[in-house]
Amino acid sequence: MPVIVETLNSPSEQDRVDLAKIYADAPDWLLAPHADAAALVEHGLAEGLLVAGRFNDRLLGAALLARGEQHWRLSHLCVRKVTRHRGVARRLVEQSALLAEQAGKSLHLAAPRDHLESQALAARFHLPLESL
Repeated sequence: MPVIVETLNSPSEQDRVDLAKIYADAPDWLLAPHADAAALVEHGLAEGLLVAGRFNDRLLGAALLARGEQHWRLSHLCVRKVTRHRGVARRLVEQSALLAEQAGKSLHLAAPRDHLESQALAARFHLPLESL
């Protein structure tokens, strides 16, 4: 069963638990400028920016997807520690890029410029990297 990428508009209580678990292991730099994981999730939900990867009715990864006029911007990408290296982030990036392309926009990855893992991710998907 593949990871299904969706925009979260009305998350269930289980979705909220899963989102808390996803961002529980996130480093502080990934949460900025939000005070904590809960604030990041609430902002994403309130603004309609939160996209998530679902497998077997559980959320495994999430990110913020801002749909700008010039381009779309993917940021705060995080996958649960226990499910990393299984293609969840790849699926989130690929699906976000496809949605952006269908809207006639390009997708940019937003992360700290000096963060090597983010640079590698941007290079792997041929995405421009923007500073957070």
